[in-house]
Amino acid sequence: MGKNDATAARFGFDDLAALYGVPPDYEDLQSEVRPVPEETRRRILKALGAPDNLNALRQAASEREPPRLELKEPTVCYLPESLQNAPVWGISLQLYELKSSRNWGIGDFADLRQICTIAAAAGADFIGLNPLHALFLAEPERCSPYSPSSRVFLNPLYIAVDQVNGFEPDGISGAELERLRAAELVDYPAVTDLKLRALKAIWNRRSSIEKGAEEFDRFKSEHGQVLHRHAVFETLSLHLKDSGHQSGWHHWPGEFQGWSSDGVRQFAEEHADEVEFHQWLQWLAAKQLAEVTDHTREVGMKIGLYFDLAVGEAPDGSSTWCTPELGLQGLRVGAPPDVFSTSGQDWGLIALSPQALQEQGMKPYRELIDASMRYAGALRIDHAMGIWQLFLLPEGETPAVGGYLRYPFQDMVSVLAEVSHARRSVVIGEDLGNVPDGFRDVMEEAQILGYRVLYFEEADPEGFDVSNIIRLSLACLSTHDLPPLIGWWRGDDIDLALKVGLTEPVAAEKAREERAQRRQSFVTGLAGAGLLEQNDADEKISEEAVIAIHRLLARSPSVMVALRLADLVGEDQPTNVPGTSDAYPNWRRKLSVPVEELAGSRLFRRIVEAVAAVRPKTSL
Repeated sequence: MGKNDATAARFGFDDLAALYGVPPDYEDLQSEVRPVPEETRRRILKALGAPDNLNALRQAASEREPPRLELKEPTVCYLPESLQNAPVWGISLQLYELKSSRNWGIGDFADLRQICTIAAAAGADFIGLNPLHALFLAEPERCSPYSPSSRVFLNPLYIAVDQVNGFEPDGISGAELERLRAAELVDYPAVTDLKLRALKAIWNRRSSIEKGAEEFDRFKSEHGQVLHRHAVFETLSLHLKDSGHQSGWHHWPGEFQGWSSDGVRQFAEEHADEVEFHQWLQWLAAKQLAEVTDHTREVGMKIGLYFDLAVGEAPDGSSTWCTPELGLQGLRVGAPPDVFSTSGQDWGLIALSPQALQEQGMKPYRELIDASMRYAGALRIDHAMGIWQLFLLPEGETPAVGGYLRYPFQDMVSVLAEVSHARRSVVIGEDLGNVPDGFRDVMEEAQILGYRVLYFEEADPEGFDVSNIIRLSLACLSTHDLPPLIGWWRGDDIDLALKVGLTEPVAAEKAREERAQRRQSFVTGLAGAGLLEQNDADEKISEEAVIAIHRLLARSPSVMVALRLADLVGEDQPTNVPGTSDAYPNWRRKLSVPVEELAGSRLFRRIVEAVAAVRPKTSL
């Protein structure tokens, strides 16, 4: 018996599970140790493919080493010297929220190109975007960019149809376009129907797309079977939805629930033209996005586009249908109970299997990261702690019985570093929430930028101070899960949470008191820094205070600073209210200022001029 065999023989279930990266307990935000039920850990092990018999588990675990939060060898992600020597700023936005006189009721890649021109002229070096992942064309109401069908492919709704070679306006209702453009909220079903019909008309006129035929063929060849399977999924999903089924494969007839079945093969053959149409949509989206990336270089942006990678995928989407062996079936990603959410959170996402990743030499993860960095000068990893551990709960259970699964940290970071250098893409880790001890230190060692949100930074009664923010970070005022500055200042999010039942009156009152203290901390700090004359924090924020807070943000040591476009145009309504579905129009609200009027907007102009004065643009 070898040394590892002898050691494993003495181990009990807790020790063996830990060797697979499934610890028996975890520490919450209040530093309390919470035990993880054995049944939960057994279900995680089952999803990993570990034996359920204790003796067999001992044998299987005998050659394993527990995952460790450390870099066994020097590993650093791409970080250009120019960025370290001359900090930059940019603008973050939700692409769908852009309003313009030419789009079809949803922001698109042509709008994005125009925004890049405006931002670059103002001195910005990047545009930050919501995840552009493929969602569900058959069910447009599933519009959260953080619950994608596939993180490898793009959302075709962002295609600027009028920019596609062969587009003819015949048959497109001008009145319908005007209605969609004027609406305050994105009408996803109507936008999807209109765009797909118009794109299908172009596709059916084959002669109009012959110019790009060779390029399209190269795209299909490069992406191979993965692209073909995704296109089959999209085609099946649309057909089955028309037949009364749901868009996700979990509720499809049995013969279609696996991509390799005879039923799917026959369907794909019978609908070959439509399958190729969906491949073409992916090519169009990639082509237009690449053109925007090229444009950012032309207008002198150092970073260019800054993408966001969702933490997981929908359990019933394209990714889990095309590559079921990569997902941890029967488990969902979430967050443990804490003071902000006493019942915890179920994000409804499926996670990648670390076992499957390692068995394939990390190739699927490398392809995922490469797909995300291909057009990006920077990539934000949503819930960056996921490269070390994810909180999982068994399907049908509450987060109270959830537990953590550890990932091969060194391997994950090595892939990030390799691809980031190949693509010259900066890596940003969204490190908010339950951050394990030592995680941020190792992030900094690997040159993964931290993510600092001023709303969450310490509110010193003596005055808010940004000087303690780490240099290797991206700093911003807020995230997509928080209201823009005007609404946050008033405490609209607290009132809304109480209205929709996300909090109780006592907790809401305490939150209002804390918000008032934070407002005062901001105003005191701004006055002390000579950025604002007033020293009293009214519930209604003044324009001068809005500009002063952005100046303070620009003064942070962070190498990157992101301004939220919603703040630059004076919006006050949130993008997303976590924990709600029908109670609030999440991921639908559009900006009130059209793209064409942005550069001339008084508030936009004043804020970007103030920030550019603190962080002046330097040459590439």
